[in-house]
Amino acid sequence: MSRWLFCLVLLSVGSWSGGLLVEPVSAADRPNVVIVITDDQGYGDCGFTGNTVVQTPNIDALAAESSTLTDYHVAPTCSPTRSAFMTGHWTNRTGVWHTISGRSMLRDNEVTFGEIFRDAGYQTGMFGKWHLGDNYPYRAEDNGFTEVYRHGGGGVGQTPDFWDNAYFDGSYFHNGEAVKAQGFCTDVFFEQGNRFIRDCVEADEPFLAYIATNAPHGPLHAPQKYIDLYPEMSDNVATFLGMITNIDENVGRTRELLRELGVHDNTIFLFTTDNGTAGGASVYNAGMRGRKGSPYEGGHRVPFVMHYPEGGFATARSNDTLCHAVDVVPTLLELCDVDAPEQIKFDGTSIVSLLKDEPESSFTQRMLITDSQRVIDPIKWRQSSVMQNKWRLINGTELYNIADDAGQENDVAGDHPEQVASMRAFYDAWWAELEPTFSQTTEMTVGHPDHPVVTFTAHDWIGQAPPWNQSAIRAAAAVFPKKAKQRLTHQGHWAIQVHEAGTFEIALRRWPEESGIPIGAAVPPGQDVPGSSRAYRTQAGRAIPVKSAEVRVDGKSIASTSVASDDLVVTMEIELAEGSHQLAPVFKLPNGEVGAYYCTLSRKSK
Repeated sequence: MSRWLFCLVLLSVGSWSGGLLVEPVSAADRPNVVIVITDDQGYGDCGFTGNTVVQTPNIDALAAESSTLTDYHVAPTCSPTRSAFMTGHWTNRTGVWHTISGRSMLRDNEVTFGEIFRDAGYQTGMFGKWHLGDNYPYRAEDNGFTEVYRHGGGGVGQTPDFWDNAYFDGSYFHNGEAVKAQGFCTDVFFEQGNRFIRDCVEADEPFLAYIATNAPHGPLHAPQKYIDLYPEMSDNVATFLGMITNIDENVGRTRELLRELGVHDNTIFLFTTDNGTAGGASVYNAGMRGRKGSPYEGGHRVPFVMHYPEGGFATARSNDTLCHAVDVVPTLLELCDVDAPEQIKFDGTSIVSLLKDEPESSFTQRMLITDSQRVIDPIKWRQSSVMQNKWRLINGTELYNIADDAGQENDVAGDHPEQVASMRAFYDAWWAELEPTFSQTTEMTVGHPDHPVVTFTAHDWIGQAPPWNQSAIRAAAAVFPKKAKQRLTHQGHWAIQVHEAGTFEIALRRWPEESGIPIGAAVPPGQDVPGSSRAYRTQAGRAIPVKSAEVRVDGKSIASTSVASDDLVVTMEIELAEGSHQLAPVFKLPNGEVGAYYCTLSRKSK
């Protein structure tokens, strides 16, 4: 067969995706999927879970005609939850056990539901918060999503985000390119998700839309009309709840769009959140102990609602069986009749039977684990909860039975030594399996022919406390220590993987490239936005007295140059060998050094 005829045959039967031949799929062949996952909204921050203050009529209406889970758990913080939710693997297996410091990047060997559904013929869209890496190969566009519209880092205005972003009228990354938007961030992300849904329906293509809001994560901002709905609350609580009500209205709009387009009944609509409440515990926390970050129930038990009329999920059902974010991917694959790649072994399992509220004896003795590490390298038993039925073993020593003690006030470890021993043994085996993988640092690839330019930010420094938001970048707190004569040293680095040895141009910046601000310049405060918090950009930007710049690789200085105060950027050429390296560019100051907050590495042409 001639080459042109072979290509014609391929085009007639399917198309290539991710190196695989994908058969064309009609939108009627399989259900669509819409996932809404919010940030820092806990189990008690919804009306249908018992909160009488927050206004969530659309989410409540969804729950009233859906299957809900009342004992569904995630990680106590955002990136770890997203890694488990995306892959069906324990967070510590994926390399994501923190939200900063190079430990929020999803390992390249993990396979996301974006990749699985894309390779099954779906259009896959991601909108809003990714927080699993801002550099190749960790971005959403590198992990199976055919349409991506997101902010940088873990939230709008964080260090990897577009400069001076606040929650209104920001710039976001649309398939890798920065674009200007109008309006409140949550509204923008839903609007982009809805546009994607409409385009897919009009093209008769099945879709998976993953809409991940950064709200109600702080800083606390919202259109004033939503804040005004809660006049009896403190400013912080009113704004937090107002952000949730805004999300609720957007959920209603998206569901109405599905009806308008005629795909409502053939769409799986899933609503959930990423960790315990950050701002609503004082109002209502469903009787639970703890909040975001806690190993106690309030840190990781969250709402889960699934609606799918054609699949038989359109009436109110509630199940109180223990389950976890690792169960989501296998559940969606079963409902959509999509096969996982043969090499994947999920840590979770399909919970379709639970969503049908059918008895399932195999779940009764199941043990699950969640923890909140938030350190560079995991520590055994740190902020952990081993769960079995209604038993909770906290940090390896405290035992609670939440069937009798929902608030986890009465430690009964001494009364049930057998239960403690069993749960500790399970954790020990789990830890022993995962511990060898902890040294597999997620490295940012440089020198790849498809990605010749890579930008790093201080958000991902390893070994030095990073300035994780733009307020901290502006304040340059490390440069102005409390002890005026303190000598500054930079202990951080970026972990990189050089794809191919060669010559690279490295560009060091005090301020990000899009700011256009000279290295030696101060920055005036930016404009605030509605809400109880100050926008990150309202912090005045300090000048730092940079004299020169140096590049260290694996602890050794390999290049240096002088810096003038009006330089926008300083560049040097460096040689990098293939393989793993620690890259540490620094600015030299009269009292020591500080890491370059922003850095671009570009491969020179051969």
